[in-house]
Amino acid sequence: MPKPQRKNLHIGDSRGPVFEFEVDGVRQQAHKTWYRGENSHFNPSVENMQTVNAVADHVLAGWVPPEPSITHKTNIVAFGSCFAEHITSWLAKSNFNVLNRKDGDWGETYIARFGEGMVNSHAILQQFEWALEGKAFTEDLWHDKDAASLGIDEAIRLQTEAALMASDFFIITLGLAEVWSDKASGDVFWRAVPEHKYDPAKHEFRVTTHGENLENLNRIYQLIRKHRPSAKIMFTLSPIPLVATFRPVSSITANAASKAILRAALDEFLRAHQPDDADLHYWPSYEIAMDVFANRWSEDRRHIKPKILDYIMTLFEHTWCTGTPQMGLTEAWVRAQCAAGVLPKRINHFLERGEDDKLEALLANRSETLKAMVKQAQREREARLDAIR
Repeated sequence: MPKPQRKNLHIGDSRGPVFEFEVDGVRQQAHKTWYRGENSHFNPSVENMQTVNAVADHVLAGWVPPEPSITHKTNIVAFGSCFAEHITSWLAKSNFNVLNRKDGDWGETYIARFGEGMVNSHAILQQFEWALEGKAFTEDLWHDKDAASLGIDEAIRLQTEAALMASDFFIITLGLAEVWSDKASGDVFWRAVPEHKYDPAKHEFRVTTHGENLENLNRIYQLIRKHRPSAKIMFTLSPIPLVATFRPVSSITANAASKAILRAALDEFLRAHQPDDADLHYWPSYEIAMDVFANRWSEDRRHIKPKILDYIMTLFEHTWCTGTPQMGLTEAWVRAQCAAGVLPKRINHFLERGEDDKLEALLANRSETLKAMVKQAQREREARLDAIR
């Protein structure tokens, strides 16, 4: 992001001395009194966030690799929440080599079949400790979404070990900080305790702390660096909120706390390791969903609208992957902005159907900037369809 340019200094303003600066050509003001250091990045205005480059300039700043490094030869393992499953599906659709896809060679592993259910850092760490170090767990902790026990299967462990040892790029997504655990051992369940097995004397619900999540992140990192020292590692935080909380407070406030705990742990972890590890990364999917798109949710208020999700995945592919992306970034942005209600939905309706005359009529009285953006989206759509034909 370009540094703000200092403009006319006003002495005696009612708020005290201020200076003017520009972000993407948009003029703003800030108080002059304070020293702001060498990396002063100002919060973008609403106007700043309307362009195709807005997310790259104001969300991805500081998190972009020098060049795309995921090729079709890169072995990828991605798991840790339903958002990780979206990443897996998107990359697999572009024929990238996701080792733990359900229809792949290691499709029987738990990180392939149920990876989206490992939503807390304890469950993620368990898979690394079990597969790579042979750690045993005393409690029956692992269950599918129907509460069926999966057990500790040695053949599955060996397959998981093989997939992790073959991986060149780990994408690990955290989901929530609320867990159910065994009181005696402290071991944490993937999900919750099956109703028919719940014993109040043995099991407890709790909110994990920043400290224990930070410890888990460090342990995951150490295990990968021990067994796959040259692999790239990316952490993400899922924007998908809690479906319910077991705390005696509202789900919305509990979710805010849950995400804050994980995001704070991630930030402290990254600040500690990134200066010395160029292969450790963060993808701000959480921030893109929560801070760029106000009208982001589907009707259940839990799942991201598909076209917004497509944009996030398209941006990931443009940023991290070599080759030709599935969709142009401008087309994905226009589609997402229509879904979010920033642009008229009819723009996307006409764009998807190739009804250029109707689209031109709809945009007749709109700004030249919007016309140019939609025109570029049309070109990208045509190029995409030509590649499919």
